[in-house]
Amino acid sequence: MFTIKFKKMVPEAKIPEYKTKGAACADLYSVEDTILKPGVPVLVRTGLQIAYICSRYAIEIRPRSSLALKGLLILNSPGTIDSDYRGELMVIMLSLGNSYTIAVGDRIAQMYVHRVEKGCLKEGEIVESERGEGGFGSTGR
Repeated sequence: MFTIKFKKMVPEAKIPEYKTKGAACADLYSVEDTILKPGVPVLVRTGLQIAYICSRYAIEIRPRSSLALKGLLILNSPGTIDSDYRGELMVIMLSLGNSYTIAVGDRIAQMYVHRVEKGCLKEGEIVESERGEGGFGSTGR
């Protein structure tokens, strides 16, 4: 295990935490009261910046299942936080149904830390494959 360091931008900010020993993701918390109106995307603040994360790692922001069950989505999910990003961590949320109130301290999302493998990117010719250009259900149901 390695350390990820966070900077609190406001006193209400909470450092992410794993709720159980077996948890793969750590919870992120809101630092502001926000009302999500149906169909209107909102940036919800966490009040945190990543002070340091090893360059071989990145963070993904993912929905919490309990909020998804209530019709709340995280747009651009999973959202990728690169190791060199130093701005505030914010979560793009959307309500599909009714208005939903988020309060200071509410868990709004979860973060997953993973190792990054970079590929060697070059121009090249297409190598034919069995699948070819088939997509969007071309291999059946």
